[in-house]
Amino acid sequence: MKEKRRFGMTGSLRATVAFAALFLAGGTVAFGDVVLLVSEPFGGFGHMNPTGHAAVYLSRVCAATPTLLRRCEPGELGVVISRYHRIGAYDWIAIPVIPYLYAVEDLTQVPVFADPASVVRLRDAYRRTRLLDLIPDDAVRKKNSRGWVQLVGAAFDRRIYAFQFQSSVEQDDNLIRILNSGKNRPRFNILYRNCADFARTTINLYCPKAIRRNILADAGIMTPKQAAKTLVSYGRKHPEIHLTRWIIPQIPGSKPRSKPVRGVFESLVRSKKYAVPLAVFQPFATGTVAAGYVFGGRFNPKRGAEPLSSPLAVRAALGLSPGGADDHAGTHEPTN
Repeated sequence: MKEKRRFGMTGSLRATVAFAALFLAGGTVAFGDVVLLVSEPFGGFGHMNPTGHAAVYLSRVCAATPTLLRRCEPGELGVVISRYHRIGAYDWIAIPVIPYLYAVEDLTQVPVFADPASVVRLRDAYRRTRLLDLIPDDAVRKKNSRGWVQLVGAAFDRRIYAFQFQSSVEQDDNLIRILNSGKNRPRFNILYRNCADFARTTINLYCPKAIRRNILADAGIMTPKQAAKTLVSYGRKHPEIHLTRWIIPQIPGSKPRSKPVRGVFESLVRSKKYAVPLAVFQPFATGTVAAGYVFGGRFNPKRGAEPLSSPLAVRAALGLSPGGADDHAGTHEPTN
């Protein structure tokens, strides 16, 4: 039996490189300005709370440090920003997009097949190289200190849905000013200041009132799925933002596959561990919850989204050449 290749490019990856080269050779640079990232739940916490995770990718915003933003220089790829719980002494943290997805800085180092041990090594190598001030060795050795792994290598654990729209340089500069001047200290609360709330307030700076809570389907708790649903609805009403949708696949391997992302009442209705006890002990509440989901919470993030075949396809979708040398930090005018 042939040994599985763990590093390097497969035939499909090489085909993606060729596609990206042809795409960019035509003189077109994709508008990858702002992207809402909705990640599926995984692991024990994801089993109990299947609402997933929300983050925001900004193509023209980069990080001087994980907690200090600046405008990107030519060739830089932008950052993913999100709110985290008990990571350092901060509310939000910014990570460059490629390490956020794959825990490496060079896409040729992304494993074709990922086992848990290789993912641990990649994450720790990146932490030691780039995040040691934020996540020192002493913090990693503490009990219940694994939360930091959310910062890098997300695509090893989850399938991610991307909702992309255009922004202006002025809007990016406004976001940089607001986040850099604010108090970046822990504010996480799972009910009313969670990761989806941070995505809501961030994206609403670009598209006012685009993302809203749902009292009927989520009891007013902001969820990643609700953020995506309302952004898609806003995009239909405002075609000028050119909303597009795509799917970043979970890297193949022996790590468990992520589960579908769900809303609050949807989790109660569609999960046996919640639905059965609720139906037995609170049948009236069960009917109310089911009605809330049916009439206010139904949304399929897969519908209309283009699946991307590989990490290089993700990079092409962001409008970035395989060599990373395009002037992405500046104008979106065609290149020669």
